[in-house]
Amino acid sequence: MKFTKMHGLGNDYIFLYCPQGEPEGAGALSRQLSHRHTGVGGDGLICICPSQIADFRMAMFNADGSRGSMCGNGIRCLAKYVYDRGYTRKTQLQVETEGGVRALELQVLQGRVEQVTVDMGVPRVEDLVELPVDGHRITGTPVWMGNPHLVCLVEDVENAAVEHLGPRLEYHPQLSQRVNVEFVCPRSRERIAMRVWERGSGETMACGTGASAALAALAGAGMVERQAVVELPGGELSIRWGEDGHIYMTGPATTVFDGELTH
Repeated sequence: MKFTKMHGLGNDYIFLYCPQGEPEGAGALSRQLSHRHTGVGGDGLICICPSQIADFRMAMFNADGSRGSMCGNGIRCLAKYVYDRGYTRKTQLQVETEGGVRALELQVLQGRVEQVTVDMGVPRVEDLVELPVDGHRITGTPVWMGNPHLVCLVEDVENAAVEHLGPRLEYHPQLSQRVNVEFVCPRSRERIAMRVWERGSGETMACGTGASAALAALAGAGMVERQAVVELPGGELSIRWGEDGHIYMTGPATTVFDGELTH
């Protein structure tokens, strides 16, 4: 079984090209391959499959084997994979995800995809919630971006208790489902600092849906403009909330290496 390791701003995934559809036991395979010491190492597994309603279908699995519904960094890498390897010559793609079909615009330089803009869809921003955690009350804004997020405002992103609060908020009993948790702080009207705890994977270097959720929550509250740069440990994403109500994310995609699984 051949695979490719790719990343978007350090949010890394193992990619399988699956013209017959996702393999049986893909969740268990994701757990095995994602392990940083005994596997390939990654934040999860993405299978590139045929689609009846789009150009391709993205089947995503988190590092713990659970199925993910949408991944902004992963879908940019998928676009680079299929274009660079000649599976498509289109520079505008439709990709089916568990969170809906996403439209992608590929920026190509010398025959290779350098950046991708993704229509992340229309965010659903809900009212603030207060959640008790270890005797304290944590305030956050739930945002739906094809997957669930909780955006939490902090004064100091670098020293935020991500590893402590992340898993407690991910599984918080007052939330209807597991969430991705964003710890955010506006640097200015046009820049947002962020760290993220992704459900099923832990803290990651970047999260495209999380960056989109952060902009939606903060712009909706009037704290930043509707277009801003989100600063993540792995780099920067440009996020724009268009007048059509859709959020557009632009960022790079990188191929790391190809490999082959022997057992």
